[in-house]
Amino acid sequence: QVQLVESGGGLVQAGGSLRLSCAASGRTASTLNMGWFRQAPGKEREFVTAIHWGGVSTYYADSVKGRFTISRDNARNTVYLQMNSLRPEDTAVYFCAASILFKNYRTKNEYGYWGQGTQVTVSS
Repeated sequence: QVQLVESGGGLVQAGGSLRLSCAASGRTASTLNMGWFRQAPGKEREFVTAIHWGGVSTYYADSVKGRFTISRDNARNTVYLQMNSLRPEDTAVYFCAASILFKNYRTKNEYGYWGQGTQVTVSS
């Protein structure tokens, strides 16, 4: 079993930065492919970014490309999401997710494990 715990959310002004963390526990945590999704009120949960378990391959939604960076530290079983130049439209609950597969990494159904989410609010 894998458990994911996010942290680092909060309130920030537009143009500011936040770093989210996702700590994974479980025997195979370091070999899982990881993703971040977000869900704004009244909207579907959407893909933000994903990283292969080896850390070499990363993918981003067009809306965050150039502003957000995903990384991982397998020794600490932790994945990070550095968010810069934040905009009010980035306001959402951010979820960390883990997957054995890495074929349809933009699809939430690909991920079998989810964290509880952390709120990010960007004020204008």
